[in-house]
Amino acid sequence: MRAALLIDFGSTFTKVTSVDLDGELILGRAQSPTTVDTDITLGLNKAMHLLKRQTGSVQYAVRLGCSSAAGGLRMVTVGLVPDLTAEAAKRAALGAGAKIIGIYAHQLSTREVRAIEELKPDLMLLAGGTDGGNQEVIVHNAKCMAGSSISAPIIVAGNKVAFDEIAHILQSAGKEVIEAENVMPEIGVLKVEPAREAIRKVFIERIVEAKGLKRAETYIDGILMPTPSAVLHAAGLMARGAGSEPGLGNLMVVDVGGATTDVHSVGEGRPKSEGVVCKGLPEPYLKRTVEGDLGLRYNAVSLLEAVGTDGLGVSQHPQEVEKAIRRLSTEVGRVARSPIEMELDEALAAAAVRIAVGRHVGYLEPVYMPHGQVFIQYGKDCTDIRQLIATGGIFAHHPDAPRILRQSLYSHTSPLLLKPRSPRFLVDSKYIMHAVGLLEEIDPEKALRIGKKYMTEVSCH
Repeated sequence: MRAALLIDFGSTFTKVTSVDLDGELILGRAQSPTTVDTDITLGLNKAMHLLKRQTGSVQYAVRLGCSSAAGGLRMVTVGLVPDLTAEAAKRAALGAGAKIIGIYAHQLSTREVRAIEELKPDLMLLAGGTDGGNQEVIVHNAKCMAGSSISAPIIVAGNKVAFDEIAHILQSAGKEVIEAENVMPEIGVLKVEPAREAIRKVFIERIVEAKGLKRAETYIDGILMPTPSAVLHAAGLMARGAGSEPGLGNLMVVDVGGATTDVHSVGEGRPKSEGVVCKGLPEPYLKRTVEGDLGLRYNAVSLLEAVGTDGLGVSQHPQEVEKAIRRLSTEVGRVARSPIEMELDEALAAAAVRIAVGRHVGYLEPVYMPHGQVFIQYGKDCTDIRQLIATGGIFAHHPDAPRILRQSLYSHTSPLLLKPRSPRFLVDSKYIMHAVGLLEEIDPEKALRIGKKYMTEVSCH
């Protein structure tokens, strides 16, 4: 038997999955609270001990990992125009699995530079100007960074004409500079993959060590990518297929976690009817958004603030609800067990799904012209999504996942919001989307078959 060990160092739990690659079977799965603040291997060893109880002694031919521990990959992006190069930089960072903690545009002010210094990002992405276009702003921003205390590596993915000058400015100040192709070489043309690859390379080579994750590499072959990137890879694989194994078509993945709620969609997202005109940058086929204020543990309080106690719709008294949620935000490893806790978790998850999917999808805006009404589409049309995959502990363990997932659907009360209309609901009951993304690195076809095998269909009625 050829076996693989796939590890996710999550913000709350370290999850380990054992897979028989020959039989394309999951041998076992276990988890333990992540211990990145002390020694990352402590939580890993506990999870491995629990896994061994299920599988016995297994010799692993492949051992791969991903991580969102210690805050994940915390990035700040800087561009020229908010809706153009700044937006392109943001998309490059999100697609690489980063958690964006700051987005800036135009010339940086002294106050903004100080704010970035206080954020202490793991990585900076500096963009601005099409190739041969504006150089002044990106050079100004490079000078601001050079004179700052920012110690993060800086990926420069802007006007290629300005790169040599920018590199000289930053390197003379002792900053680490990585070159990538312009994220927007022409107006309306996105080219984010080179920047994403640069982000991933920096993550593997530098961020892993800075986060204290290097210790874990004595146990595994390497931490390949941030966890959200692994899930996005899995989403793309399951949509498009691999080799002789067909994909599932357009899909969406909703990942509700303890700290954030991520939404990934795979599809063109163009208008589905006549009389609709797109505005803004073209939407990526593979799109990821992350909502840093929507989480079931670390960000339970901000989630409550977003909807209010009445918006949760639970039977408990508002004061008791607030008290319980504040406890959840401090006891981040707490697993809901009582009926009251499970009701609260369900309500929080439903709110997170409703808000996160609403922010991810596009929307229509009616405009009245001399010849009649037309609609302007902003963002991605996800109404034709065929499959909606739910991943995260709440879906793997909660008995009524469909009730939560219905919050992702198109509603006649918000007809201009382009949410999925009638997808098939699939639950990642074994919590293996990240594992599928990791396995794609070595055998996409096997990874796809395993992913499809362990998705559980649930009725939305």
